[in-house]
Amino acid sequence: MNYPRLRDLREDKDLKQKDIAKILNTSPNYYGDYENGKRPIPFERVIELANYYNVSLDYIAGRTNDKKGLTKSSLADDETMLIKKFRMLNNTRKGKIIERLDILVEEQENEIAFKQDAI
Repeated sequence: MNYPRLRDLREDKDLKQKDIAKILNTSPNYYGDYENGKRPIPFERVIELANYYNVSLDYIAGRTNDKKGLTKSSLADDETMLIKKFRMLNNTRKGKIIERLDILVEEQENEIAFKQDAI
């Protein structure tokens, strides 16, 4: 398996193979073989590199161009849970949820407008 992202990440930090080899406690030649796909890189070392570069394993593996990864999102945990539950509902129940959300949003907008008028 070839990991071209390893070289890209290293070069983005202006590091040499010997610098990363030192982090992984291996030789520069051995590490170079990882980058060039001549030697399979142990999963533990991929994890070390992902942590070092602060990127996801999916990014290193080339499964995504998002350094945060496939499963990472900007959603809060409660928002993610809400979406998962919403997807479990049939269309009729999804419609009810959307109607209720519209009512709640309208109520909130009215409350905000009322508070602004009171000022």
